[in-house]
Amino acid sequence: MQADEMHPQAKAAVKRQAYMPLPHGRLGVKFARLLTRPVMWVQNRNPPPVGATADLAIPGPGGDVDARLYRPDASERSPTVVFFHGGGFVFGSIETHDRLCRRLVRESDCAVLSVDYRLAPEHPFPAAVEDAYAAVEWVAANPDAVGGTGDVAVAGDSAGGNLAAVAALMAAERDGPALAYQTLVYPGVGVDEDAPSVREHAGVVLSEADLAFFADAYYGSDVHRRNPYADPTNAADVSGVAPATVLTAGFDPLRDGGRAYAEQLVRDGVDTRYVNHPDMPHGFLTMPGVDRARDAIAALGDDLAAVLDAH
Repeated sequence: MQADEMHPQAKAAVKRQAYMPLPHGRLGVKFARLLTRPVMWVQNRNPPPVGATADLAIPGPGGDVDARLYRPDASERSPTVVFFHGGGFVFGSIETHDRLCRRLVRESDCAVLSVDYRLAPEHPFPAAVEDAYAAVEWVAANPDAVGGTGDVAVAGDSAGGNLAAVAALMAAERDGPALAYQTLVYPGVGVDEDAPSVREHAGVVLSEADLAFFADAYYGSDVHRRNPYADPTNAADVSGVAPATVLTAGFDPLRDGGRAYAEQLVRDGVDTRYVNHPDMPHGFLTMPGVDRARDAIAALGDDLAAVLDAH
């Protein structure tokens, strides 16, 4: 499940991130969010080009939800991937995942709608889930608004991978939109402090304190953590969900939870492709200077294109 050593490019990226530890507590969170804005402005200069972009407001249960639509071609219809960013349900935004979404558009020939769902601790569970599912329903009901063909998939990384999996589960259980696919990138599901991946790799990108803070901020109580819409590994049956790709990383505390959910999908008869990158850490798809990220995004794009007939 993991290589003997982390890839040198990833190791260098992790070392750079270590100078900016994640804050805990409401004031620290708010300050860190403000600090990311100029960083993202610099990082997102000269982004990978796509056919068109548009900032949208989607009606949600707590008010309008901001989103950004990336299209491969401004004049042609395409399948739509509803994307949810990572960040422990506390951090992250459309801007932090702008380059990833653009690359996914280029590799899949699908449109990507990146959703700026409400964040904890200001908006704990189920706010993010409600926004995520509202976005999926809106895209499915309004293909003309996104230049869509009517084919819809979901995708997300880390906390966003959790939301993508939950949206797929909700769609199946509520007779909702017929999703074509779900792409779950090192998803934050089934996290167990006693799992080998947590014991061995907590402190690599995500510490035990980070995991505990995110869980407290988002779930609030153990009662919520046992809800399948908070963590789909709690679901008794996932047989009706969309086919999936589940990606994990060898040096990631979340690795074992993601692998366990992939196994759960397979047991329940869901067509599932599981891929592990043994020498990569959590978050490597958005780490500058890690060449493997490009290859991994290309493979994810190929999976989506094959199912959605985007090519």
